[in-house]
Amino acid sequence: MKGVAILGSTGSIGVNALEVVAAAPERFHVVALAAGHNVDRLAEQVRRHRPRLISVADEDHLRQLRRRLSGAPTDLELMCGAEGATAVASHEDASVVLCAMVGAIGLQPTLAALQRGKTVAVANKEPLVMAGQLCVEQARRHGAVLLPVDSEHSAIFQSLRGHRREEVHRLLLTGSGGPFRTVADLRQVTLEQALAHPTWSMGPKITIDSATLMNKGLEVIEARWLFDLEADQIEVLIHPQSVVHSLVEYVDGSVLAQLGTADMRIPIAYALAYPQRMPLQLPRLDLTQIGPLTFEAPDRGRFPCLSLAYQALASGPTHPAVLNAANEVAVAAFRQHRISFVQIPSVIERTLAAHQPPPECTLESLLAVDAWARQWAGQALG
Repeated sequence: MKGVAILGSTGSIGVNALEVVAAAPERFHVVALAAGHNVDRLAEQVRRHRPRLISVADEDHLRQLRRRLSGAPTDLELMCGAEGATAVASHEDASVVLCAMVGAIGLQPTLAALQRGKTVAVANKEPLVMAGQLCVEQARRHGAVLLPVDSEHSAIFQSLRGHRREEVHRLLLTGSGGPFRTVADLRQVTLEQALAHPTWSMGPKITIDSATLMNKGLEVIEARWLFDLEADQIEVLIHPQSVVHSLVEYVDGSVLAQLGTADMRIPIAYALAYPQRMPLQLPRLDLTQIGPLTFEAPDRGRFPCLSLAYQALASGPTHPAVLNAANEVAVAAFRQHRISFVQIPSVIERTLAAHQPPPECTLESLLAVDAWARQWAGQALG
């Protein structure tokens, strides 16, 4: 039986992961949970799954959680902040750690899990975007296993299974294209429109990233590190039906794809149960009912965030961290109605142009770059 620790248990990925775990009590048991501010949902999760350690964002939310958990088991350990999240990721009884904390705050706990030699299922983009080389090096050094949870990367991982790296010609990352794929003028886009994703149910930040195509750009950076391929071997295809979750083209011209319904429990279960597959009671994909499947190239003119991600990946090891931080600041400003939708890539581009890389790429330098980029992007908002 696998002990499971979840970073970001109250978000959509964490909730779905706990459903998968609860459906297979003979396979999994929850040992630790970390969340941010949703103490009501976390308290419900604690009562249902009975972890040994839980963590929240800060002392204030910890006090709220204590009040909601009156009568909980006395051996339950409660922590907060970065120290608490790291303790969850490092829990001695966790054989698999699901990392689903949105934002740069997920980097240090992810590294802690890798340094403990855990199987790390990565659902949040930021650790591999900010510090992909560092994460891969730590995994190799400590015998940890990195598994993707994103539907696209999971599809590639499944399509690569049993094949050698040198047999791969290119990876094809698919994306729905977001809600504005056919909208010619994006200058009047509203927040409500940007949050209306046509296929997936996700958190607000990730949904907006999907609308700008930044999510595809971040996935390109992730794929470079997860699968040890160069950027020119990773392409993006717009696939509005969201049935083909990604493809691998091999040197002989063969193309393997993974298809499935748009349900995150499938890639979550694959990562948690790996190397086995587990049965899921979900609607099955009916190929006779889905209709035509279409693919098209992304419009980089209308969605410049995708090109900015390729640019950052080519510029140096710290530029993706700048890209990620500036994007977080710009998306937050858009959600606060401080900038328009089309100003998001402008803020990112100016921040990348102002970046002066440090002489070495270490965790400390990456965190410093992240802090600088957030400050600079904040000032660039005007």
